Amino acid sequence: MQSAILVRHAESVFSALGLATGRADVGCPLSDRGVAQARALGDELAKKGIDLCVTSELERTKQTADIALAGRAVPRLVLAALNDPLYGRYEGGPLAEYVAWAVESDSAAEPPGGGEARQAIVARYAAGFRRIVARPERVILLVTHSLPIAYALLALDGREPAPRLPQVEYAKRYVLERDDVIEVITRLEAWCAAPTW
Repeated sequence: MQSAILVRHAESVFSALGLATGRADVGCPLSDRGVAQARALGDELAKKGIDLCVTSELERTKQTADIALAGRAVPRLVLAALNDPLYGRYEGGPLAEYVAWAVESDSAAEPPGGGEARQAIVARYAAGFRRIVARPERVILLVTHSLPIAYALLALDGREPAPRLPQVEYAKRYVLERDDVIEVITRLEAWCAAPTW
């Protein structure tokens, strides 16, 4: 990989309502507004050479990629490592309730009901980015979720993962060069080895 274009999926029906869902077996298509956002992303990417498109397993990332790359023969790769978190009992409920729990909890704590600890999430994202940087394709479009992109942007700003992160805009592009992605991986893995919260 020489460069990666990181994009959060367009608005989904769950995100439009402020609801959390990280399960791949739960249908969560784009909202009408999200479809329009994905089309606008496609217009922005129309003249950009893309050698591979990577998505998470979740419907909203795949649908965003399908719309944005409509009519283009871009190979696809699905990486579960870049899925949204598993929210446990907060699945399907208000995202704000999960965030409130997360901010008050240690990063090793698992949300009640089979959720995923933040330490495990960060490690998973680092592994996903490591797989992407090892790919032979030159330009990779990664359509994923707010959290992995927010962690990447924080790392590029020289900061470690934080308990609370700002939401990344829907369907906005962030271009990272190979060295940027390696820096992200290094910082996330270092934090996983010695978490600070």
